[in-house]
Order: sequence, then C-alpha cells, then structure tokens
Amino acid sequence: MAVETGRITTDIPARLDRLPWAKFHWMVVVGLGTVWILDGLEVTIVGSMSTALADPKTGLGMSSYQVGLAGAVYVAGACLGALFFGQLTDRLGRKKLFLITLAVYTVATVLTAFSMNVMWYLAARFLTGAGIGGEYAAINSAIDELIPAKYRGRVDVAINGSFWVGAAGGAILTIPLLNPTVIDQSWGWRLAFGLGAILAVGILVVRRHVPESPRWLFIHGREDEAESIVKDIERTVKDETGRELHGVSDSITIRQRKTISLVLIAKTVFTMYPKRTVLCFSLFVGQAFLYNAFFFTYGDSLTTFLDVKQTGWYIAVFALSNFAGALLLSRLFDTVGRVKMITGTYVLSGVLLGITGLFLGSVTAVTLTLIGAIIFFFASAGASAAYLTASEVFPMETRALCIAFFYAIGTAVGGISGPLLFGKLIDDASASGDITGLAPGYFLGAALMVAGGIVAAFLGVKAEGQSLESIAAPLTAEDADEPGGRKTPQPA
Repeated sequence: MAVETGRITTDIPARLDRLPWAKFHWMVVVGLGTVWILDGLEVTIVGSMSTALADPKTGLGMSSYQVGLAGAVYVAGACLGALFFGQLTDRLGRKKLFLITLAVYTVATVLTAFSMNVMWYLAARFLTGAGIGGEYAAINSAIDELIPAKYRGRVDVAINGSFWVGAAGGAILTIPLLNPTVIDQSWGWRLAFGLGAILAVGILVVRRHVPESPRWLFIHGREDEAESIVKDIERTVKDETGRELHGVSDSITIRQRKTISLVLIAKTVFTMYPKRTVLCFSLFVGQAFLYNAFFFTYGDSLTTFLDVKQTGWYIAVFALSNFAGALLLSRLFDTVGRVKMITGTYVLSGVLLGITGLFLGSVTAVTLTLIGAIIFFFASAGASAAYLTASEVFPMETRALCIAFFYAIGTAVGGISGPLLFGKLIDDASASGDITGLAPGYFLGAALMVAGGIVAAFLGVKAEGQSLESIAAPLTAEDADEPGGRKTPQPA
C-alpha cells in the first residue's frame, strides 16, 4: 500500500541512543552479529579443503587452477552481492535484507555440500559469497541503528572481530575432518559445509525477532511503525533493567521519501564527503594488504619453509589472538576515541609487520605465530574499526550501500590483487627455498597499513558517543533550524 510522504519532526534517534544496555541489545548482537563467525568458518574451512577437493576419489577432482578459481568466484560473489544487496537494503529496509541474505547463504552452503561436479561447486561458491557480501551491508547498518551511541563503537569492533572465532573454529574442525582415520574423506568436506548451514539456521531463528530499524522506517514515511517499534523496545528495556527511562529533548526534522536515487547517493558520498571517502578507502585497502601480506602466506610459510605438517593449531592460535584484540580493545574506541585508536592500531601493527619482514629469515613456526599473534591483536581491532567507520560517517539513506562499496573494495583488493602479488612471492620463495623472499610483501602491507593510520590521524571522525544523525545528517533532514528540530551538520 502506498505511503504518503511528508515532513515530520521526530525524537526517535535520541530515544534509542539514551537506552541502557539490556537483554534486547544482546538479542540484536546474537541475531545479527554472529554472521561474521560464519564467514570466518567458511573462509578457513575452504582454504583447508583444497587437498580433499582435488582428490577425484574423495572430492571433485579439482585442479589447482580450479581450486584457485573457486576462491576468486567466492570473492566476486561477495563483491557483487554486497553492492546488489547493499542498495536494496537502503531501498527496501534492513530486516527484509538481513533475512534474505542469510537465506541465500544458507541455501548456497547446502548446495555446496551436495556438489556433484566442479561447475555446481563454483556456482554454489558464487552464491555463498553473494550472501555473505550482502550480510555485511545489511547487518552493519542495522546494528548501528539499533545500538545506543554510547556502546556503538565497542559493539561494532567486537562483532566484526568475531570473524576470527569462526576462523579458529574452522581451523580446529579441519584437524578431524581431514584425518582419514577419524572420518571418511569423501564426507569430511561435505560435512564441513553442512555445519555452516546448521549454524546459519540457528541464527535465522533468532534474527526473526530483531525489529526493523526505526530510523529507516520514519525516513521512508512509516513513522507510525517506527513509533510502535520504539515504544515496544522501550517497554522491553524498562522491564529487563528495572530502570525508568528519562525523557529526551533532541529531535530532528525529516522530509520523508519513499526512495533515494543512486545518483543522489553517489553525489553525496563523493562530493559532500570526499575526505571521509578517502579515509574509508585508505582504511580498507590498508587492512586488506596487511592481512594478505601475513595471513595469505602464513600457511605456506609453516608447511614449505618451517616443516609444519598440521597447520590447524597454529592458525587457531593466530585467529584467537585476532578476536582477543578486537574484543579487549573495543571499549577504547568509545572511551579513548575513534581517531586515536584507529591511528594507533594501524600504525603500530604496520610498523611491527615491517620489523618482522627484516628478521623473517630467523623465525621458527612458534616465533612466527607468536609475532603474528601480537601484530594482529592490534591490527584486528583497527581493521574492525574500518567497518565501523564506513557504517557511521555517511548519511542514513546511503549507509548500507557505502558499507557495501568499501567492503567490495577491500574484498577485491584482498581477494584479487593480494593473491596475484603474494602468490608470485610464494612461488619465487619456494623455488629458492628462502623464506625472506616473502619480505617484500610484508613491507608493502606494512607501508599501506601505516599510511591508513596517518590518513586516519588527519581525516578521522570523532564519532564516539555521538548520534548517527549528528555525525552525518540524513539527506532528508531539514537544512535550517526548525521548531523542535535542529540544523543539519556541515559535511566533512
């Protein structure tokens, strides 16, 4: 049914931001945030299954080229899925899309588990990537719009860092799944994908109870629904905490629209917010190259140069350090501040990786893992904050698409440029038997990460504790002071 659009003044953003933390917010975190665990599980398991997939008796008889192609297809699906579902998230709403994208992922993962030939497997990998890419856009925008401003930074950073919980779990799972004395190898890789689908179904059950973003609703002419949802949230939070909720005086005046054109979105991002565009680009490219410089070469370093037969435990330790960093440092992004923390984590991790490249010829499997754990304890918090930055520094109508755009850039750089460059370094180093041949990759990753930190120092946005509307006013906000409203902040 068509909805009349008009001009309204609302205090919904201020009411959501003043809420104390309650079980409701945990439900949002579990229902929306746990998808990163799925992504980590997916990426790690697939990276460890190449041998099983290559064997024509246990797998699909895939060549090394086809295994690599499957990775590229997944990356392409993630990039295109992010962009496609991202613009739909801004047009059709957060809830529709975070249910659709998880359903796409679940169905595609089941199809992967039942792959009968290489083409089937490649098609299923593309759809799986599309679902995951769409998740990043739909979920980050929904989380930011439902979590109070006081907690938004720590929640976003910790949730994005939970990718590494899945990575650790995937690494440990590969130990029995790839052991022929434990499980038939023709079933091990299929079971691995099936486990991801089972976890996704559990998440879908919880996610059904997460409401639509009231911020999205009132901008799109559905203020009555938005008001009803906020009242229900307030009542729930009050019952769960036993605390009275104080009133709010801050409000915003909105010119409601059913849709926002892609032309207006592009104009907003690239002309009104050029500094923020440069900031996000620098952060995503820096973290993509840092992770590829170390993690893409890590398994080969252990097996080819350091005589490790089973890498699962080493990767699990590395992954857990990443999650620990995102979790333990996340609170500081709300207290110390976004700019200082992003700058510090980027520069420190970049410098440490550069130093590691200088001494690469002296490492053992244990020392390389320990060094990596230290570097990425800090790097994971910074990389997670890149997603936080993209999700909060642009107007609400463009939020999901902006997240998708920068996610696609980071994923493309990491999944296309990274493997091409670092794969060549691995081949050359393997031919010579000299691990120091990987050092140029370390230096490049370090330089781009430090550069990202420097950009953040000058162009970073002090968003801690601020409402989303004060960081970047909605495109539909009134440009002048109105009774009961506020003046649109100037873009930066």
